[in-house]
Amino acid sequence: MAGHSQFKNIMHRKGAQDARRGRQFARLIREITVAARQGLPDPASNPRLRAAMVAARQANMPKDTVDRAIKKAVGGAGSDDYAEVRYEGYGPAGVAIIVEALTDNRNRTASDLRTAFAKHGGALGETNSVGFLFNRLGVIRYPASAGSPDDMLEAAIEAGAENVESDAEAHEVTAAVDDFFAVRDALEARFGAPESARLDWRPTTSVTLDEERAASVLKLLDVLDESDDVQNIFSNFDIPAEVQAELDAED
Repeated sequence: MAGHSQFKNIMHRKGAQDARRGRQFARLIREITVAARQGLPDPASNPRLRAAMVAARQANMPKDTVDRAIKKAVGGAGSDDYAEVRYEGYGPAGVAIIVEALTDNRNRTASDLRTAFAKHGGALGETNSVGFLFNRLGVIRYPASAGSPDDMLEAAIEAGAENVESDAEAHEVTAAVDDFFAVRDALEARFGAPESARLDWRPTTSVTLDEERAASVLKLLDVLDESDDVQNIFSNFDIPAEVQAELDAED
């Protein structure tokens, strides 16, 4: 029976991984579609589309899938009309949460998110109700092997970046939103395509969680992540390493 239970757990994890992968692909397709529709279908002339295609490549999305999404957006016929919406609210323990969505039905998405927040100890608020607790930044990430910390810092400064943090695993370059695409393109010309490049919400303060509250917050985030309309989730919680170890042991 132990072996059978172990097999069921493995299959459950595999099913969860497949579901997450499916949601990731769906979100990337939406982003590619919106980017291609709002700008030119040529990534060389459309920074947002180029960023979406880099993300798709990092997620191992087939090129045919990317091409179909672009053609569908350009053709217009049968393509969904997505609106970009940001939702903000508080989770358990007063944790601030920002949810970015691409939706073809604002009322449905708002209702679904409001229900998720309410059922899991939080409350959906108005726009800018928690945004003041975050900074909006462009974040570009390269593996450490892309270049030395000095070379990355020099290139980032020349490109107009605000900051560079390097460690044994990666270089993380941050830039103002208005400079993001220019910095990313300058670094790409020197170091090649980044590991990731995106606009991010970085918290200015954080809420440290104990095990019980961490479990509640993570449950809410899991539920939000399951929404087909949700693209990105940002929050300002911090889970100490010992608390995370306890949570991992319970999975």
